[in-house]
Amino acid sequence: MMTKVESIVQSLQEKEIIHLDEQVFTRMKGTTDGQVLVLKENGKAKYILKLDQPQQIDYVEKFLRKYQHVGLFPKLLYSDSNKNFILYSYIEGTTHFNRGSKVNWMSKLVEELFNHYEKCDKTLEWGRIGIPRQSWHEFNTYSVEGAYSNLGSLLPIEDYNKVKFLVDKLFKLEKEEKYMLHGDTGVHNFVFHNYELAGIIDPSPLVGPVLYDFTYAFCSSPDDLNLETLFTAFSLLKNVNIDKTRLIEEVLIQLYTRIGICAKVHPHELDEYLEAWEYWRDFLPC
Repeated sequence: MMTKVESIVQSLQEKEIIHLDEQVFTRMKGTTDGQVLVLKENGKAKYILKLDQPQQIDYVEKFLRKYQHVGLFPKLLYSDSNKNFILYSYIEGTTHFNRGSKVNWMSKLVEELFNHYEKCDKTLEWGRIGIPRQSWHEFNTYSVEGAYSNLGSLLPIEDYNKVKFLVDKLFKLEKEEKYMLHGDTGVHNFVFHNYELAGIIDPSPLVGPVLYDFTYAFCSSPDDLNLETLFTAFSLLKNVNIDKTRLIEEVLIQLYTRIGICAKVHPHELDEYLEAWEYWRDFLPC
């Protein structure tokens, strides 16, 4: 009996959406409910087939259509009318590794993605699409509290209190503009080829300010977490107008949150992040 994936691939062949000599695919890590497969032609990866819950497929499809002009994103080739799967182009390279310098890939991110973000409908609620928050303050409060829960005694409670103070200071008076963001701009979703940023995959669409994706990317790996790298990349950002003090405060919030995620999901990087936190802790409010 033909599997679901085989049936989908055959259907795409019959519709002449894809052109494969034979059904050859490799499974990759997917979401909790979904899966991602690489479709190959003559042994070479050519397409990505993503299966997931209809709502998740709908979110990703709409995001890729909105930003189809951004060259770093894969090209959407087909979307199932029942929202069971989408097909998009394969980007050659690997995630995480052979990244080159952070200042280089951060600069490319700014110039080829963040500077092209578009404002979204003001009626859309803050936060991840499908998991809305009443305010940007609420979104960040949940993130910081989650990090604190994950960290336990790894960092002193004074650090949590100071980061929470920054969340209240920066976000209680809502002045942020709403943009449609990728929402998961980390090295785990960046494709690198020949030590250059070649693409960005797996959007988790989010309504928020542009600076969120910028600081998320900066904090997504423990290397080069320094002011020089930060300021160099930030100087290229066109749609954010804040001073360096505010930028540092936003990084402190994002980095604390990232360390909390790292403690739970990526413990192999924790020592490097804790070392970086010693550097950034000096910028916390007294």
